[in-house]
Amino acid sequence: MQNFTYQVGTRILFGKGQIEQLGKEILKYGRKVLLVYGGGSIKRSGIYEQVVKILSENGIEYVELSGIQPNPRVSSVRKGIELCRQHGVDFILPVGGGSTIDCAKIIAAGVMYEGDPWDFFTRKARIKGALPVGTVVTLAAAGSEMNGNAVISNEDTLEKMGTGSMHLIPKFSILDPVYTFTVPAEQTAAGIADIMSHIFEQYFSLTPGTFIQDRMAEAMLKTCIYYAPQVIANPEDYEARANIMWTGSLALNGLIGEGKQEDWATHAMEHELSAIYDITHGLGLAILTPYWMDYVLSEETAPKFGEYARNVWEIEGELDDMKLARAGIEKTAAFFRSLGLASTLKEVGVEEDRLEEMAVRVTVRGAIGGFKKLEKEDVLKIYQKAYRG
Repeated sequence: MQNFTYQVGTRILFGKGQIEQLGKEILKYGRKVLLVYGGGSIKRSGIYEQVVKILSENGIEYVELSGIQPNPRVSSVRKGIELCRQHGVDFILPVGGGSTIDCAKIIAAGVMYEGDPWDFFTRKARIKGALPVGTVVTLAAAGSEMNGNAVISNEDTLEKMGTGSMHLIPKFSILDPVYTFTVPAEQTAAGIADIMSHIFEQYFSLTPGTFIQDRMAEAMLKTCIYYAPQVIANPEDYEARANIMWTGSLALNGLIGEGKQEDWATHAMEHELSAIYDITHGLGLAILTPYWMDYVLSEETAPKFGEYARNVWEIEGELDDMKLARAGIEKTAAFFRSLGLASTLKEVGVEEDRLEEMAVRVTVRGAIGGFKKLEKEDVLKIYQKAYRG
């Protein structure tokens, strides 16, 4: 296990009715709020009405930024920064999923930076401070409610990039599984795929001596596999929603990745897909993951895949690591298909003649991945296989 420093500063308020704590939590940090949300689902579900009532009852002024896209745009970030400066905002409150939270985080950092917020993603600037952020989560997927990461798209350059800073970690996050009851089945499935991908990116590693991280990761994967069919069949199953929601937060708060080399190649490849085609992030990950697994399988990586097959999918028998690995990969692909998710890039409208362009863009700064290094030609082969099936 490698050395690491680990700190999670987010106060989690989990469970039914925790929204009642919202006013008290905000008042620890400010009185003028930017309320950030997406396309209106929080109004249809009644969450918006609850939030603004609490803000008003606590004497908290607020200005709204709505219409945040599923792959949030830097143009929305710029608009949010302008609103914050215009109204003297001192706290950012995103209500929604990871896209809304990511947008809010970069708004919070951008208010305290004189340049363009896209500079944080092109490495022209570092995040040195941010307004405090608190979240109300309505979708189990990204885990952004409990970490300092953010991913933003630039519609002008067709780029989707990530950044991170301790300054972006939310001060508090309210996680009420009831708020996820109205999430459509396809979004629920994509969210679960996103959660599982976050775990895969940290689990598949050649770093030795990470027994505790790996067993926790396997438990999280088994939780997703166990509860996914239940939340699809019965969207108002509270315990199923609760287990998925908490797994989403734990999957990307550093708990299972510290002390080991991580991978993140599949995320890098997917970012090109959603940057150009605006497809749902979790859906893109569900398509790419089994093809990535199959491509990086080798004598060196087979023992880890065999471990995955035995401990997560409970595949038994006197099989060698390579046979176990292939069985586990097929189980993974079949699971995503069982949730109604597409299995090829062609199905979601990706054009075959753009695959090489995307492979070039993914590797423009060099090879990607930690489990197995992938050059441009490797990425292209994965894209091609994922396109054709």
